[in-house]
Order: sequence, then C-alpha cells, then structure tokens
Amino acid sequence: MIRNIIFDWSGTLVDDLPAVWKATNHVLALAEREALTLEQFRAEFCLPFTKFYDRYVPHIPLPQLEVWFHGHFKTTQDSVIELPHARAFLEFCRQRGIRTFLLSTVHQDHFTVQATVTGFAEYLERPYVGVVDKTARIHGILEENNLQPGETLFIGDMQHDIDTAKHGGVHSCAVLTGYNGLQQLRASDPDLIVEHLGELREILIANHQELKPPLHQVEAGRTPVVTVGALIFNEASEALLVRTHKWSNLWGIPGGKTKWGEDSISALRREIKEETNLDLTDIKFILVQDCIHSPEFYRDAHFVLLNYTAQCVGQPDVKLNDEAREFAWVSLADALAMPINQPTRVLLEAVVKDQDV
Repeated sequence: MIRNIIFDWSGTLVDDLPAVWKATNHVLALAEREALTLEQFRAEFCLPFTKFYDRYVPHIPLPQLEVWFHGHFKTTQDSVIELPHARAFLEFCRQRGIRTFLLSTVHQDHFTVQATVTGFAEYLERPYVGVVDKTARIHGILEENNLQPGETLFIGDMQHDIDTAKHGGVHSCAVLTGYNGLQQLRASDPDLIVEHLGELREILIANHQELKPPLHQVEAGRTPVVTVGALIFNEASEALLVRTHKWSNLWGIPGGKTKWGEDSISALRREIKEETNLDLTDIKFILVQDCIHSPEFYRDAHFVLLNYTAQCVGQPDVKLNDEAREFAWVSLADALAMPINQPTRVLLEAVVKDQDV
C-alpha cells in the first residue's frame, strides 16, 4: 500500500516549462549560442541540469549561468501555473492520510513564490528544493522521515525522477504533463505511466492505494474500447489537428470513448464539444480501424476507432480542455507532412484518396 508520496515540482505539480524554456534561451543568447525551439528543448533538457549546460555552454562557468538563468526566470515565472488535477490529487492525499514530500531542483526563491501563489506548500510535509542530483538525496530523505521504500512512491515527469526512484528502491510513476516525452520516460522503465495526476488518483482509489491492480481486475479490463473521432474542416477546407501527451506528442484528431447506451454520433458531438468547444455538422462516416498495442499510445490498449469527417458550425473558436497541448488548422497535404500518429495517417490518406476519385 502506498502511504508516502514524494513529488517532483516542475512538470508534475506546476507547469513552468514555458518560463524555463525562455530563461534557458536567454542564457544561450548571452553565451552566443542558438536558441532552441520548445520541442528541441523538451527533447534535449535533462537532469542533473549541469549535464545540459556542459553539452551546450561548456565554456561558461556554472555560477555565471545560474546568475543569467535565475535573473531572467524571475521576469517570466508569472506564467507558472498549477497543473490540472494537481490540487485534487493533493487533497486526495490529505484525505487519505498519505504523507507528502517534495524533491526538486527548483530554486528555493522560485519555489517560495510559486508555492505561495498555488497554495501547495500547505499540502507538503517537507520540501527538499534546490537539489541538483536527486539520486544523491533520496536515501537521506527516506531515513530522515522514516519512510519505508515499499510504501513510498516517487512521482515525476523526467527520466532523472524515475532513475532516482529506482536508486532509492521506491515505486515510480511518470506523468506526461512535463518535460520528457513518452519514449524518454519508457526508456527509464517506470512502474507506471499516467497521462496526469487525475488518472493516478483513480488508480489508487480503485486499487485501495496499491499501485497495480490485482491480476483478476487486469484480466477483466482487457476488452476493446470503442472510440469516436473526426477530421473536422473549417470554411477554408483546413483540417483541425491536435497534439497530446498520451500519443507521444504526435498530432492527431480529437475524439474519445463512447459511453454505455450512447450512439456513436452523439458520442462524437459530445467528445468534440468537450475537447475543442466546436459544434459539428455534415458528419460522415469514413472508416473503422483496429488500434491494438500501439507503441505510440502511452499505455497498452485495444481501441476500435470509428473515424468520421465533419464541418464545424460557424467561425471556429477552439478551446482545448486539458487533454491536448495545442491545435492547428492545416491543409490535408500539410497534415500528412506533420508528425502524426498512425491512425490519423490512415484516416487522412483515406480522405485524400476519396477526394481524388
């Protein structure tokens, strides 16, 4: 049973990625190095962060780099916000009597500001911040607080977090809300990967605070899941694509699972409204796909995908919920040239072929 949780801060409880990215590019500019795109930064940034600096700016002393970074970060950290589901998860821990700790590289000054704004400090029994190498501190934290490794879970968004958990002999859970992508996290082999803390909360509730469900529950849950999704067009004949953490940060179409007793068209309208704020017209069925054990999806699954095309009603006012990171309206040709997941590629090719007939 999980009785203790050690959290990472950045990318796990708060979203500071844009602010850190901008501050890092400020450092690179002062060091006369080229700026990184956000995707390049997410792919290259690692902990301990000294490894990242050694790779990109080995000619600049670390004290100077930190002066540049922290000075600029203070001007950008107003953009730091709490991540969806983080507060509810912390409340869940409080209600269940789960002891909570923090182990993070975040600077003490920045943590003080962000913890005050979010109010998250009151949920944490003891924060350990400003830690460059978490693996060097994990055993001390367990001993100082009398935490049993078998009852302790480390939650983080980076490979270093998972490596730290393994080094400490505690359970590990990776969240897809931060810096490292799915393939990077899989490489460190965490005990569990979740889309966000809301999913982890549901798992712990369902399994009485055990990290993994009993075998009979796993077997009972292995049934195909029916989903609906649509390639949505605007008046300019551009298609809407969205990018999500759970599909390896690849682009795809919006959609989701059908509910018991719900017909597929009703499910499609509901899911699209929830995920994009769009209303649909001219809905047409295109094809059905089997998506079984896709390596692009963040967990093992068997989906039956009902794929449609549709037009959005009126001028599109896209408002994404917390499932997607960004969206784009693109031509079909441009869509096929983007990094898209395989089911979306199959749908796009079918639509293009139908238009060419």
